Amino acid sequence: MNTEFGAHKIIEFSNGVFITETVINTWVIMIILVIVSIILTRNLKVIPGGKQNVAEILVGVLTSLVGSSMGKDKIGFTPYMGTLMIFLVCANLWGLTGFRPPTADLNTTFALSMLTFFMIHGNSIRKKGVGGWVKGTFFEPVAVMAPLNLISEIATPVSLAFRLFGNIVGGMIIMSLVYHALGSILSSILPIPIFMLGIPAVLHAYFDIFAGVLQAFIFTMLTMVFVSMAMD
Repeated sequence: MNTEFGAHKIIEFSNGVFITETVINTWVIMIILVIVSIILTRNLKVIPGGKQNVAEILVGVLTSLVGSSMGKDKIGFTPYMGTLMIFLVCANLWGLTGFRPPTADLNTTFALSMLTFFMIHGNSIRKKGVGGWVKGTFFEPVAVMAPLNLISEIATPVSLAFRLFGNIVGGMIIMSLVYHALGSILSSILPIPIFMLGIPAVLHAYFDIFAGVLQAFIFTMLTMVFVSMAMD
């Protein structure tokens, strides 16, 4: 697994344009999610059963989460927030396939955090108007706080991007060090690599599965909280 920071080029054209591993993995994940969505929503019936039950349970859970976090009046954000969470879970767990997770590339996490940034301020302007947005965002509780409020707003997408990126890359680096350490130490003690399966499996369960799902949940929850606060 590649643990370098930033974009890892896979294909580079003569004109300087290149395709990165992140782009390829992201498109593969999106295609898989689209196919699964089509399968789960084909031939919908009034009385659900089988795969339709799975789809309705998932939609119900996401709708309930958005409603409890943002308020019933903001239930319309469910499609975006649900898609964001599902994509992040899949992207964070993509490392289990042996490929580099898209969220281990700062370009991905920063792009997602900028979407959150634009949603925060776009919905604030839509709800309060330009004047109300300027006053509520930069000049409250007092006008003298405007410089600090500006810094705070700029820091929001930066902190979101680096939190997700740092947790995913940190897990990759730790697992890489574990594999190298076990490979060099245990090979001289036990020729059968039994510990190369058992020890990393436990760590993968935490760094790849638990931490991956948790970070997807945190990013989505922060997005919902920030958007909701900006509109209130």
